[in-house]
Amino acid sequence: MARPRPVRGDTIRRRPKDRKAQIARASAEAFSTLGFHGVSMEAIASRVGISAPALYRHYTGKYELFRDAVLSLGQQLVDCTDFADDAAVEDPQLVLHRLIASLVDTAMINRESGGLYRWEGRYLRGDDQATLIAQMRTVHHRIQRPLCVIRPNLTPRERWTLSTAVLSVLGSIVDHRAKLPAIQVRALLAELADAVVAAELPDPRADEGAVQAEISPMPESSRYEALLDESMQLFNLKGYRDTGMEDIAAAVGMPASGIYRYFSGKSDILAAAFRRAADRLSADTATITATIDDPEDALTAVIDLYVARSFDRPELSYVYYSERLNMSAGDQKILRNMQRSTVEAWVALVVAVRREWTPGQARFAVHAAMSLVIDLGRLMRYERSTHSFSTVERLLDLTLLGHYRLRATLPAK
Repeated sequence: MARPRPVRGDTIRRRPKDRKAQIARASAEAFSTLGFHGVSMEAIASRVGISAPALYRHYTGKYELFRDAVLSLGQQLVDCTDFADDAAVEDPQLVLHRLIASLVDTAMINRESGGLYRWEGRYLRGDDQATLIAQMRTVHHRIQRPLCVIRPNLTPRERWTLSTAVLSVLGSIVDHRAKLPAIQVRALLAELADAVVAAELPDPRADEGAVQAEISPMPESSRYEALLDESMQLFNLKGYRDTGMEDIAAAVGMPASGIYRYFSGKSDILAAAFRRAADRLSADTATITATIDDPEDALTAVIDLYVARSFDRPELSYVYYSERLNMSAGDQKILRNMQRSTVEAWVALVVAVRREWTPGQARFAVHAAMSLVIDLGRLMRYERSTHSFSTVERLLDLTLLGHYRLRATLPAK
């Protein structure tokens, strides 16, 4: 029996064939923008234009949505580099360039959500966490395979350093919203990746030992400073949401009620710690630019001090990217403006050194350099050795200066 034709004005609603793909994209962008804890099933349903009950027909809950979003991003990196497994007989330099180009394209496609696997992946559970690690290991190995042919004398540690540097440079575009034409972004990221992958890394046998910290320990009598320091350590170790005021109070040795003499709550502590770090970085940069006339010397000094401060307080950078959404909107805006001012000061130095670059290109390079410090620091477990410092500084030199600058030997502690 034939179906009756709908009368004029009736609407036939059909479920889009790519509904699940729409949900995946919307959830990835939501989790990347708002964080795991800041997203609800209702919010994702609203982004897709469906009801929450309709969303539950596809997913049992928020974690399943989150898991699929994170692992889908990891799988895209695996899929876009899959050709490398069948390219053993090709020119390794060509394979490496194809890998970089493919990873750049994937990063650009996912710029609104790519930060999800970098900063929110810690919320994955058990086997899901292991899957993400395996995905990233696969991509690293595909980058390292042609590297082994091109540079057969690289040690395993050096191969991991260079593949981490490549992925850090390419992935840095998900951490900022600077603008450039797509063709310029592709060319610049490929240029930076080529520079770091060709880096001559320092010989670990020349390591001079531990490096003196730039920041002196705070006096034990300063409760305010102790609260800032211990809070950030706990936020880094346990996560902001899982750290209670009682945990912070116990770490400092005071009752939880005493914290409220200094801060209105956890969000206030987070904002104060980030503002303190941003203030110090801004002051460092201003002092260097005011006292060193040569832009290349000034940029080198900025690089060295930034690396030293990052290794002094490694929890600050990681907690910033992973927990900044827990600050109030007003505090987030203030911090962004402070950071933007410092980035622009760096950009001015870079443009003075790299006259072939526009400020827009220099801005992308500055963000890539800052990303390198975080990712290489985590790879090295922020080991305070002259070898670690020299490695990171050398890769930042290549990213911002375009060549390596010799430095005086760092003093052993």
